[in-house]
Amino acid sequence: MGSTDWKLPDHQKIAKNKVVGVVVLDGWGEYKDDQYNCIHTAETPFMDSLKKNAPNRWRLIKAHGSAVGLPTEDDMGNSEVGHNALGAGRIFAQGAKLVDLALASGKIFKGEGFKYIKECFGTGTLHLIGLLSDGGVHSRLDQLQLLLKGASEHGAKRIRVHILTDGRDVLDGSSVGFVETLENDLEDLRKKGVDARIASGGGRMYVTMDRYENDWDVVKRGWDAQVLGQAPYKFKSAVEAVKKLRAEPKANDQYLPPFVIVDENDKAVGPIVDGDAVVTINFRADRMVMLAKALEYENFDTFDRVRFPKIRYAGMLQYDGELKLPSHYLVSPPEIDRTSGEYLVKNGIRTFACSETVKFGHVTFFWNGNRSGYFNSELEEYVEIPSDVGITFNQEPKMKAVEIGEKAKEAILSGRFDQIRVNIPNGDMVGHTGDIEATRVACKAADEAVKMIIDAIEQVGGIYVITADHGNAEDMVKRNKAGDPLLDKNGKIQILTSHTLQPVPIAIGGPGLAPNIRFRQDLAGGGLANVAATVINLHGFEAPKDYEPSLIEVTDS
Repeated sequence: MGSTDWKLPDHQKIAKNKVVGVVVLDGWGEYKDDQYNCIHTAETPFMDSLKKNAPNRWRLIKAHGSAVGLPTEDDMGNSEVGHNALGAGRIFAQGAKLVDLALASGKIFKGEGFKYIKECFGTGTLHLIGLLSDGGVHSRLDQLQLLLKGASEHGAKRIRVHILTDGRDVLDGSSVGFVETLENDLEDLRKKGVDARIASGGGRMYVTMDRYENDWDVVKRGWDAQVLGQAPYKFKSAVEAVKKLRAEPKANDQYLPPFVIVDENDKAVGPIVDGDAVVTINFRADRMVMLAKALEYENFDTFDRVRFPKIRYAGMLQYDGELKLPSHYLVSPPEIDRTSGEYLVKNGIRTFACSETVKFGHVTFFWNGNRSGYFNSELEEYVEIPSDVGITFNQEPKMKAVEIGEKAKEAILSGRFDQIRVNIPNGDMVGHTGDIEATRVACKAADEAVKMIIDAIEQVGGIYVITADHGNAEDMVKRNKAGDPLLDKNGKIQILTSHTLQPVPIAIGGPGLAPNIRFRQDLAGGGLANVAATVINLHGFEAPKDYEPSLIEVTDS
């Protein structure tokens, strides 16, 4: 590929030099107005007022499935692929889809990453660590099954699986069924002469899967069980472990304590030792980076690892392209080049990006095509507001919405930036807790933060674009095919904690937006990837020709 021409042509009908505020409301989808739609039941007067401007200044776009590079329309979107699409302006095969293609073709078993771990198969154990679920957000059970089958066919004689129970992207309580399915598969492998067992486990929010260095104790609990073979609970089988731990008061899949499986002599059946191979099976990056650092970095002092085994470690994918972490991986990442952020900076657009810790990477790293750092430090400023540590987000549902709003307002009014880009995480992070009342508070706080930002845009005569990366808070209950809430055996509603398949809104406005600019009516299938060209247009430029088309048009009237 030749060198990129970064010069964007001027837009023929939209003037330059307006401040553009881009707000991503994380987890803010659109669904029918009922009591389980927290966005509907919350006080959200500002967003409600924008909705009245449909169809010219408010519309819905797709944020899941093929619109964000995932395999099927049953695949819910997530924050990573959502922000990739928002920033890149094109649709790239993502996460699960990349892994599916590599497994279907057998390419995964011929790649450098697999060859690297295969060196240990003769004398060592292959350890697979990851989320045991068919939720399709971080991992998928069928991919684990294919990996187990392929590894055993390619010489793995001893395999240990370290499971993390879900209950967030799938129903709470579904862990038992997933463990039983996996146990049956491992039993089949044992019949074929492969020593294959589950070695340890724990709930995803309490063991291993922390992100953005929010709480290293989560990773340490996993390390102790997976590597050291030590945990507060010991069981002879994983099915027994999950059933018994779930029977405790207030227990749920997300927060199961760590456990290890032991043999008849009470010894852990699968600690990670020198000479072993380890694969983290999650395809989504954010909740694997911290464990990857602990497994890969020799110089590491974040917690006491007690011992640092000499292993061959590979990720399912590379989790951080900038850090080159891990250095070995089974499936190569999508190569996202020429993002809208890079184009705009190279055309002189001064950019400010801000969120709190839990979503800071989304509005920077993922927005910029899985790339850390600045394109031009003289033209860009990224501000991270520390998230609360050590609490679940429903305990402080307002999170840092006000602080994000204040930082954005300050940046807008400073006159130092042409684009102000923020992520307001409340709808997603609090929605994941399943706490309906707290999610309403979260949505209200998000609405207030947006208003604060847009008021500043009004003051400077700018333009705003408000959208979301996927749904969550708009539907908090599991439903049957008719759309009615599902009840558990006790007659209680089954809370939905995952993302959804619903569309998300996009709204445009502000005093700098000419009255003859409106949403096109001929792009019924628009998705998140169309937002990049839209934003580039609002800055007064034509978008690159291979970008998904802009959602806006300029009428003659």
